[in-house]
Amino acid sequence: MDSLEVLVAHIQGFSSNFNDLSHLHSLLKQSEDYLRYQANRLASVLGQLDPSKHSLGNLFILETGDWGLIDSCFIYVCKRFKDDVILLGAPIRGVDSMRIAVQKLRPSSEHLTALHPDFLLLCIPAKCYKAGLGMLEEDDIFEVDQPRNLFLYCYYGGMICIGQKRFGKALELLKNVFTAPMNLLNAIAVEAYKKYILISLIHNGQFSTTLPKYTSSITGRHLKNYSQVILINASFHIYIYRLLLVYLCYIFG
Repeated sequence: MDSLEVLVAHIQGFSSNFNDLSHLHSLLKQSEDYLRYQANRLASVLGQLDPSKHSLGNLFILETGDWGLIDSCFIYVCKRFKDDVILLGAPIRGVDSMRIAVQKLRPSSEHLTALHPDFLLLCIPAKCYKAGLGMLEEDDIFEVDQPRNLFLYCYYGGMICIGQKRFGKALELLKNVFTAPMNLLNAIAVEAYKKYILISLIHNGQFSTTLPKYTSSITGRHLKNYSQVILINASFHIYIYRLLLVYLCYIFG
C-alpha cells in the first residue's frame, strides 16, 4: 500500500477516539518531511478526509502543504468581505478583520500582499487613520508580487497620511506611485499625481513640474500634459479655501 494511503488510513482510524489523538499527532509529526515531498498529491488526500471527523489530519496537511490555491480563495473571500461592508455603509466593521487577514497572509513585514491595499482602503471611509498609519509605519516593503498592489498601497497610504495631516509622508507615498517603473500610464498614477500637486501646494506653498530623473519617459511625457490643468484647478481651490478662512476669521473675529 502507498505510504500516503497508509497515512490516510491512520488519520481515519485514530480520529474517532480522543485517547488516540496524541498518537496520531506523533505519526503526523514523523511524516512531516514526507508530506512536503508529496505536496502535489495532498489535494487528493483532503478529498478523502471529513473535516468534521478528521480535523487534526486536515489541519496538519493544510499547514504542511503548499497551498497557493487556498491563498487565492482566502484573498477572494476577504475582498468580497471588504466590498460587502463598504456596500452596507459600515466599513469600520471590516478594519480589524482585514488587518488580521493581512497578518495571516504575509510571510513577513517585508512582503506586500494583495490585501494590504484593501485594508488601507477600508481605513479611509471608516476614518481609522491611526490603524492604517500603524501598518504603514510597521511595514518595510521589499517584496511585491503585483505592481498594481504597490500602486494602490502607496495611493491609499498617501490618503491616510493626509487624513492624519502627515503631509510629508503623504507626498513621499504619492510620489512612489507615479515615479514607479511602468510601460503605460495608469489611472492610479494620474490620481496620485493630482493629489501630489494639491498637497504640495498646501504643505509647501508651491509645486515644481519637474519630475525626478528616474521617472519613466512615458510617465513624464503624459503627466506634463496633465500638470498645467491640474495645477490651475488646484491653485483655484486653494485660493477659494484661503478666502473662506479669511472670511470666517472676519466673521468670528
